[in-house]
Amino acid sequence: MTRAETAPSLSGDLRTKLTWLAVFRTVSNSVLLLVVAARYSATLQAGVQSEAPAAFVLIGVVYAMTLVYGFSLRSGWAGSGAAYGQLLGDVVLASCVVFVTGGIESPFTFTYSVAVVAGAILLQQRGALAAAAVSSIAFAVVVVASGVPAFSSARVIFTLAVNSLAQVVIAVLASYLAKELTAAGGRLVARDAHIRRLLTLQDQIVAAIPSGLITFDDSTRITFVNPAAEMILGLVGPMAGEPIEQLLPGVTQVKPSTRRAELSTPTPQGTKVLGLAVTPLQGTGGAALVVFQDLTGLRKVEEQLRTADHLASLGRLSAQLAHEIRNPLASMRGAAQMLADEAHSDAASSRLSGILVRESDRLARLVEDFLRFSRPAEPVFATFDLRVLVEETLEMLRTDPLARSVDLAHEGPSVLATADEAQLRQVLINLVRNALVAAGAGGVVRVRVRDEGGKAQIIVWDSAGKIPATDLRRIFEPFYTTHTGGTGLGLSTAHSIISAHGGSISVTSSPASGTEFVVSLPEGHVARTDRR
Repeated sequence: MTRAETAPSLSGDLRTKLTWLAVFRTVSNSVLLLVVAARYSATLQAGVQSEAPAAFVLIGVVYAMTLVYGFSLRSGWAGSGAAYGQLLGDVVLASCVVFVTGGIESPFTFTYSVAVVAGAILLQQRGALAAAAVSSIAFAVVVVASGVPAFSSARVIFTLAVNSLAQVVIAVLASYLAKELTAAGGRLVARDAHIRRLLTLQDQIVAAIPSGLITFDDSTRITFVNPAAEMILGLVGPMAGEPIEQLLPGVTQVKPSTRRAELSTPTPQGTKVLGLAVTPLQGTGGAALVVFQDLTGLRKVEEQLRTADHLASLGRLSAQLAHEIRNPLASMRGAAQMLADEAHSDAASSRLSGILVRESDRLARLVEDFLRFSRPAEPVFATFDLRVLVEETLEMLRTDPLARSVDLAHEGPSVLATADEAQLRQVLINLVRNALVAAGAGGVVRVRVRDEGGKAQIIVWDSAGKIPATDLRRIFEPFYTTHTGGTGLGLSTAHSIISAHGGSISVTSSPASGTEFVVSLPEGHVARTDRR
C-alpha cells in the first residue's frame, strides 16, 4: 500500500480522535463548571474570597476553543498541525488552571497529565513526549510566575523534577498503551475485513451451487433458501419463517442417516421429483440442512429409455409374429377367395366366404401395421417446410368425418426441417386423428410448428385432456388404446418413426390444460426461414 493510499485513512482516523477529544473536553469542562459553581456558591455563603470568577473565565475560554476546534474539523482541517495546536492549547489551559488555583500547591496539576495522554492518543509517542516536555516547561513557568517565597529553592527544584519525571513516565506508558491499542485495532480491522471477505466468498459459493440449499431451525421454520432452490421450486418472495413442510411436504420424515431420498413436490411448474439429503446442523438442536437436485428430467429420460427398450422388445416379437402369420394368412385368403368364386349359387356359402375374405384382409392390414411398427423403413432425409407439411395434412384431414364438428387449426412460422417427409406425415396423421377422437364434437385441436433452440418441433394439442396420469407412461406401448375399435399401434408407430430419426416424442395431459404431444427432431435438422 502506498503513502498516497494510507494518507486518507490516517487523516480520517486522526479526525475521529480529534472529534472524540473535543467531545471529552466539552463533557469534562461541563462537569468542572458544575463543581466550580457549587464551590463558588458555598464560599459566597461563608463570606470567603474565592478564585471562582477566574475559573469561570477559563471555563468560558475552553468552551470557546472547543467551538473553534469543532468548526476547524468540519472545514476539513484535521492534520498533525491541528493535533499539535490542540495539545498546545490544552497545556496553556492547564497552566492557567494551575496558576489560578495556587501554583505549586494547586490540586489541578494532574491536568498536565491529561494533555500528555491526549498527545499519546493523537500522535502516539512523539505527541506524548512533546506534550510532556511542554507541560514541564509550562509548569516551571507557572511556579516562577506565581512566586514561592515560603519554599526553599531545593524544594522547588525537587517539585519541578518530580513533575517532569512524572510527565515523561506518563508519556512513555501512555504512548506504549496507545501503540498497542492502535495495533490491536488494526488487527481487529484486518480480521473484520478477512471475515467479510470470507462471508462474501461463502455467499458467492452458495449462490453458484446448482443444487438447492434450504436450512430450517428446531421449530421446522425455514431460515435460508439459496437462489438455486428458488429457481427449482419456482419460489417468489422471501420464505424465511415459513414451515418447511409447506415447501417440501414430507421432508421432516426423511431420516438424516438416509444417504439419498426422493420426494415428489408440487411447484408452480408442476410436480417435480427431488433427490435430497438431510444433514443436521451441529450445535443448533433440531436444525438441519436440506440439499436437493431436480431429478424430474432425469426420471423422464429413464422412463423414455425403459419405454424404448420395451418397445424394441415388443417390436422384435411383433416382427417374428407377423412373419409367421403372413404366409398362412395368404394361403387362407386364397382358399377363401376360391370358395367364394365357386359358391355363387349357394347364398350361405357365398356369405361365409365373403366374411373369410374380409377378415383375412383385416388381418393382413394388421400384420402390415405390425411390420411398420417393428421394422420401420429407414428414413429418406430431405429438406422441406414443416408448416407446408402441416397445412397439407390438415387440409386432407378436414374431409375426415371426425373433423366436421371440431375446431381444427394450425399456427407457427415456416421452419425448414431435414427428415423423411412421408414418415413425418404419417406421424402427424396419427397424432391429429387421435386428437380429433379425444376432442369430440365442439372440441378444439391446434397444431403448431416452432424452432426450439435448434430443434424443429411439431406440437399437437387438444382441449380434452382425457389421458389419466397413470396411463401416460403406457401411451406409446403397442396395443394400448382408449378408443373403441383402435388397434393401439398408431402412437407406437409414431414413436418408432421419430426414434429412427433420432428425435423424441413426449406427452402431457390434464383436464385443465388439455393434452399436448410434442415431436422434436434432433439439433442440426432445422433451419429457420424468413417467411411468415
